[in-house]
Amino acid sequence: MRLFAILCALVAIPAAVAAHAQDEGDADSRAPERESQLTVFGNDPCPPSVDGEIVVCARRPEEERYRIPPGLRQTRPTEVAWGSRVAELEETSRIGRPNSCSVVGAYGQGGCTQALIRDWYAERRARNTRP
Repeated sequence: MRLFAILCALVAIPAAVAAHAQDEGDADSRAPERESQLTVFGNDPCPPSVDGEIVVCARRPEEERYRIPPGLRQTRPTEVAWGSRVAELEETSRIGRPNSCSVVGAYGQGGCTQALIRDWYAERRARNTRP
C-alpha cells in the first residue's frame, strides 16, 4: 500500500509542474511589448511610459551630460615616446627575422648568443638605475 502511495505521488508531480509552467506561460504572454532604458541627467524628467511599454531611467549628475561614457574613456596615456614604439616593434617582429634565436624563421638558431647579450645589457641597465 505504501508503494502505491509513493507511485501516485510521483505521477502527480509532473502534472503539477506542467500546470505551473502553463501559468507562467500566460504571464509571459502578458509581458510588455517594449522596454526602454534611458539615462537622464540632472533634474530632467523621465519620459512617461505609453501603453504596453516599460520605461526605466537611470539618473546621472548634470556634470556628466556631455562627457564620454566611462567605458569608452582611455585609461592609458595617448602619447608614447617614439623610441619605445620602435623597441616594442623590434621585439615583436624579432621572432620571424634571421638571428632570432627561435625555431621559426630563416637562421633562427643563430641569434641565441645575441639574445643572451641583449638580456645581459638589459639586466645591467636595470641594476644601474635602481637607487
